[in-house]
Amino acid sequence: MKFKKKVVIITGASSGIGAATAKKFSKKGARVVIVGRNQTKLSAVAKHCCSPLVIRADIADDDEARRVINETIKKFGQIDVLVNNAGISLDNHGLLGNDMMQNYDAIMKVNLRAVVHLTSLAAPHLIKTKGNIINVSSNAGVIPPFGVGLSNYFFLKAALNHFTVCAAVELGVYGVRVNTLSPGPVKTDLLENGKSELTHDTLKQFTTLNRVSEPEEMADVILFLASDKARGVTGSNYINDNGMIIKTS
Repeated sequence: MKFKKKVVIITGASSGIGAATAKKFSKKGARVVIVGRNQTKLSAVAKHCCSPLVIRADIADDDEARRVINETIKKFGQIDVLVNNAGISLDNHGLLGNDMMQNYDAIMKVNLRAVVHLTSLAAPHLIKTKGNIINVSSNAGVIPPFGVGLSNYFFLKAALNHFTVCAAVELGVYGVRVNTLSPGPVKTDLLENGKSELTHDTLKQFTTLNRVSEPEEMADVILFLASDKARGVTGSNYINDNGMIIKTS
């Protein structure tokens, strides 16, 4: 898989799956745009990429999202791949608590609304290049939550999955593919950032293979979906979860 001179935007690129994806795209010749909120972490990732465009931005802010697209076009003149990877997870006290809606708003802005907005902003440019989009979701979008307080994350991932299908239908007539990757447990800082009581050791017990994936495994799938090898794949949800779904369903 080669991406020479292709322009790839990766959100949430300061760590985890986003960072691994940026590095792999860069090694394959892509011109990567790495987007995140933590400048220190972005700078560390940039050291492993070839002349990346580094954009510190909060994509939940509409103006910041527009700036990501505008700076990319100003620098490179095109967009070939958009990887909507940024996401957060926050626990709350559930429907009977007093923090349900605050938690919902925070997660929705990043995990769903920002994806819809960036997709809309990037679409005209992707049509020109016959590019494609990969939305990083989660197997949480197709299984029930593990307990009280996780529902917002789970049902918003389900909404993201269906948005992918809707976008694939709408943009497919222009030759733009849109797909989803749904990881299971991956060794990232998502749980720590969300102050979750869940741990990777706990989650791996719910998998058939009794393991937690490395971010690079997810990056490999993203590169496949973005490549010509997947030129006939659109509206699909690629699940890579060590068999968690088949064990918990």
